Amino acid sequence: MATFIPQDIYGGAIKAIIPERWLDASELRQIPDHQELFLSPTTLSNLIFEINERVSEQVALSALQANPNPDVLEFLGSTTNSGPQPVDKAAALYHLNDIRDGDADILRIVTPPQQVTARKIPRANVYKGIAQMNSSTAPRSGVAPSIGGAAPGSSADGSSVSSVSVHYLLVRLEEQETDMLVFFNVPHKEFDEKGDPRGLSREEELAAAIIDGLVERLEIVDWGLFGG
Repeated sequence: MATFIPQDIYGGAIKAIIPERWLDASELRQIPDHQELFLSPTTLSNLIFEINERVSEQVALSALQANPNPDVLEFLGSTTNSGPQPVDKAAALYHLNDIRDGDADILRIVTPPQQVTARKIPRANVYKGIAQMNSSTAPRSGVAPSIGGAAPGSSADGSSVSSVSVHYLLVRLEEQETDMLVFFNVPHKEFDEKGDPRGLSREEELAAAIIDGLVERLEIVDWGLFGG
């Protein structure tokens, strides 16, 4: 069973958890100010916390209507109903598309965004879900893939392919005009190459457990982090 440890992020303004023995990437390289990044010591998986400007209703729904993928749209249901859920789910889709590597990544929804109650952030609308980024195009020379850090593999016909599971948590802070996101990225390549489906399954279980753990334990202790 995985062990989690408490982890202060953003200078202690937020309390979170990470898997035991995971590495703080800021000790290895420069990380953008709006992100916190942690790396597995044994796999290519990573855990990213992000603080972004809150996606407005207009932007979220406009992005949704512009998405040509009916399979992605179907999981959201009707966006004509009043209330926050359709807009929040559209915002989740917006953020997922934002981390795609352009047309190189194909977004597949594994588990639609489900509203949950963050025990220590009761004022927020919070959603969790799982998506998958599938790529059939190798990254440009010298440019790392946008998600997960795994180099693509090769299919039988010689084209490059890669797949990354994205377990995510979206915390919508309306008063602070902020969307806080957590992405636990699980690249499949290393497990596929070793023929280790059980290892991949364990890594997916770890990702799900971290997201569930954050629902219970994520806490904002300094609201001044968001300005205003």
